[in-house]
Amino acid sequence: MNTGGHEGHTAAVVADDYDRATWRETYGRSAALRELAEELGARDAHAADLLADVFLAAYKTGPRLRGPEEMPASRLVQQRVVASLVESPDFAVLRRESAGDPYAAALTVLAQASALRRSLERAPDARDARDARRQEGRTPDPAGRAEAVPHNPGQPPPGQLPPRAPQAPQAPQAPQAPAAPGAPGAVRQVAAPPAPGEAREEAALVRAWGMDPGELERLPYDERARLAERLRTSRLARWAELIGRFRRMADGERARKVENTTGELVGVTLGDDLSRLIPSELAHLGLPELRAVFAARYAAGELMLYESQDERPRGRGAVIACVDTSHSMYEAGPGGVTREAWAKACALALLDQARHAGRDFVGILFSAADKVRVFRFPAGEPGTAGPGRVLDFAESFLGGGTSYQAPLSAAGELLEEEFAHAARTRGDIVMLTDDECEVTEEWMRGWRDAKRRLGFRVFGVAIGAPRAAEADSVLDALCDNLRSVEDLTDVHAAADLFRVI
Repeated sequence: MNTGGHEGHTAAVVADDYDRATWRETYGRSAALRELAEELGARDAHAADLLADVFLAAYKTGPRLRGPEEMPASRLVQQRVVASLVESPDFAVLRRESAGDPYAAALTVLAQASALRRSLERAPDARDARDARRQEGRTPDPAGRAEAVPHNPGQPPPGQLPPRAPQAPQAPQAPQAPAAPGAPGAVRQVAAPPAPGEAREEAALVRAWGMDPGELERLPYDERARLAERLRTSRLARWAELIGRFRRMADGERARKVENTTGELVGVTLGDDLSRLIPSELAHLGLPELRAVFAARYAAGELMLYESQDERPRGRGAVIACVDTSHSMYEAGPGGVTREAWAKACALALLDQARHAGRDFVGILFSAADKVRVFRFPAGEPGTAGPGRVLDFAESFLGGGTSYQAPLSAAGELLEEEFAHAARTRGDIVMLTDDECEVTEEWMRGWRDAKRRLGFRVFGVAIGAPRAAEADSVLDALCDNLRSVEDLTDVHAAADLFRVI
């Protein structure tokens, strides 16, 4: 049997040129991988090839390993280390997340760093001695025939073990994973359970934040690693699950169609057709104190109605989320969810909504009159909606008091600019706030003129502030549709927004 005739095989994992090119590109982009290779290289001359094998074992869906008989003697430790790793059940679980994703596969390599260090610390001396003897022609030949080795008088004769030296008591060792069949003791411990699946955690965060996984995969490794760390340490990281629920709810609502409407639902319009009232308008009829308001809006033809596709004019304006970031938005409601977290989760879902509809999105953070920050995400410029920019928007918090005029004026100016440059009207503004404040009569007249000219709609969400949503409130006068949210664990309070925006 040939046990070492394939001197050209330097890799234990069978891979094609594409797989190898993926490894080289990932390795070139990752300072962490290069540092690990340099560190392990001091223990083993073939450390870089070992890392490539571990990467390919994690990257390939069904990695195939060469047997020991296919590898040269100088690569047997490498082969056995990789074989032991691949046969670990924990590694198989991790590979389900890393297969096909170079970044996740690189994280898997780094997660195995400690196990690889332990393996190479045990193996090099024995392998180096064997390689040296082989170079001198005194090791077993490829066919397995042993050659004579000169006897050192200070050592026991060949085949006889040296006397056992007394050993000091040792501290208990951590449990180790079982060795791969046939692996020598020097490499039996390589398949230690991997570190927690950083790639799996990152994937969950990416999905929650509404970022495109494909876009992340195109990022250089180090940039993506920095982004992953930022996702984990963001001020809103603890609310990733809430953000994810908002997005899933919005996806479901967007896919819904309304029965008994002509054509496909595409939005909301104003009118007096009672057969097409949206649910929140119908709810007003159930509140005695709002029935007079309902009647007045019905007489004026200003009720919010579902709009179907055959009524939809060409061109849609931007979706603008005005998010209150005054000090009171730090306040937590049921489940410990802060008003800010609920508002930002809703705004990020609206960003996702705008992307799907091919519409511009603008996030306006506001507090006091002199504190407004605008984040623009044009539909035709996907690069401006990169993960870092999304996080900048989500993490920013201005503090201070509350002014309605400043953010709404900024929103109106943006829609005016959009109309002047692209002749688009019918934008949507969503006001997310927990406060009630005044506006001047002069400003209100200009606001109403802009609404008539540009045809935009205003949706209001009073978060943990029922007074701001009452019929005589300033917010009610500003908005075409207004609702109050008090249970901040409930993402469905804003569900109809995503059916009509």
